[in-house]
Amino acid sequence: MSFHIGEKVVYPNQGVGIVEQISNRNLTGQNEVFYLLRLTTTSMKVMVPMSNVQSVRLRRVAKQSEVEIILNFLEKGECKHCRDWKDRYKENVGKMRNGTLQGVAEVFKGLLVLSQERSLSFREKKMFDRAWQLLVDEIAMARGQDRRTIEASLVKALSKSNLKVQPPS
Repeated sequence: MSFHIGEKVVYPNQGVGIVEQISNRNLTGQNEVFYLLRLTTTSMKVMVPMSNVQSVRLRRVAKQSEVEIILNFLEKGECKHCRDWKDRYKENVGKMRNGTLQGVAEVFKGLLVLSQERSLSFREKKMFDRAWQLLVDEIAMARGQDRRTIEASLVKALSKSNLKVQPPS
């Protein structure tokens, strides 16, 4: 998969970025092509070798049709999660690293359902907050809307599943 300058991409578990530069570098004794990404939420810059694009699962921002599937999942989708926190955490880490918008939504909704039953562990709370941020950022970028508008639409979708969420600060 190749990208061009100005294209919006998702770096799994890091967020949405914009390809600012494509350059040749000689870091290991061989010339290699790199994408220079600027992550939109932190302005952090990340260099990704073109040869690693697949292994890190760098991908384009979700399309509108994918966003609709996610909103439908948040409204009506079932959440299955392991009862044992270690297994659940391991499964969720895998979904977050995989980087699909669906996986992030599953982690978020699963942890939200769990948080309504009992308090989340420190690690799960951090993952919950991170999943929320990733969902909001990518959907905002995909729809060309601001974060507050997207947060409101996610809260509305989740309320249809009788789930209440306070957007993490």
